[in-house]
Amino acid sequence: MITSFGLMPKEEMLEVKPNFKQLQIGIPKESSFQENRVSLTPESVALLVANGHSVIIEKGAGVASSFTDKKYSDKGANIAYSKEEVFKADFILKIEPPTNSELNMMQSGQVLISALQMSTQSKSYFKTLIKKEVSAFGFEFIKDNQGKLPIVRSMSEIAGNTSLLIAGEYLSNINDGKGLMLGGISGLIPTNVVIIGAGTVGEYACRTALGLGATVIVFDNSVSKLRRLQDNINQRVSTSWFQPKVLMKSLKRADVVISALQVGNGKVPCVVSEDMVMEMKKGAVVIDVSIDQGGTFETSEITTHKKPTFIKHDVVHYCVPNIASRVSRTASIAISNILTPVLLSIAEEGGVENTIRQHECLRNGVYVFEGHVTNQMLSRNFKLPFKDLDLIMSTR
Repeated sequence: MITSFGLMPKEEMLEVKPNFKQLQIGIPKESSFQENRVSLTPESVALLVANGHSVIIEKGAGVASSFTDKKYSDKGANIAYSKEEVFKADFILKIEPPTNSELNMMQSGQVLISALQMSTQSKSYFKTLIKKEVSAFGFEFIKDNQGKLPIVRSMSEIAGNTSLLIAGEYLSNINDGKGLMLGGISGLIPTNVVIIGAGTVGEYACRTALGLGATVIVFDNSVSKLRRLQDNINQRVSTSWFQPKVLMKSLKRADVVISALQVGNGKVPCVVSEDMVMEMKKGAVVIDVSIDQGGTFETSEITTHKKPTFIKHDVVHYCVPNIASRVSRTASIAISNILTPVLLSIAEEGGVENTIRQHECLRNGVYVFEGHVTNQMLSRNFKLPFKDLDLIMSTR
């Protein structure tokens, strides 16, 4: 800058973001059975508040994940003593989908970010969202810049790791098990682990089992998935397509079986019959991670975190849906680390509409937008009118 006194340094101009939108974020306490997770941690709340946003969280929402109300208030959150107060916020963040009573509290124009869990909902549920003109994201559909599903993958990684730790507990004497250590030590034959399914859950169960020193064989109906699993763990591991005789032989030897088949929103096939279970070792442990999609064992029945197992044909069955909720603090941190950048991006882009117009990865997560169903699968399953979100965006 030139003045009458000569050259003077020009003052630095800070970037001004004209599209910035302040977010009002509400976090209700989860009321669904066995759900212990919370969508934002105190550290994420602090980051959002520091960026000019407000967060209101229902009293006790983080207690099941060992996050006290004081931790949230110290980081700048407002503690609400009723759900009605929380549901006045512009953005509602949940883990489980809103219950029917929570759905009735929602207001026109709000944004909902939660799991969708399409298979557990009714047509009237989505009609209510449409009528209220809520814009809803299913976080199991939100993609990252690499086209992956980060929350689904994180929860699958947790389920895979945790399933082996659970199996170890039920092999030990403390839970009236066989008194075996999961894995192996020098001079002793290691325990045998069979993993059914070579997806993310199966991969991380395999990593944990190998790390403990167990002998592992992985089954899947896709050779390419089995090859990818071997490449990802960077070591050779026994794998097999679903050959009934090979599977039966492996089940007879197994000390632990992890069922990790996943088939999108459908029901998993029954791979292990009751007759096959009858041939398994006495005291063997089955962890049916696929139970939330019907289970791959004919003998599987849904259990709870309070009563997680039952014994059938002398085989211990652990069939608790939502294993990630068993380690809710870890799972909450993982979810919060993914959702926080999404919220910051929405604010910096000037709101949901601008964000989904510019970011296809987030647009993929929208299933209802301002009174229109924008997810083809949802439209087809519940016979609801479909409107292409790209077309909606192009007309604005």
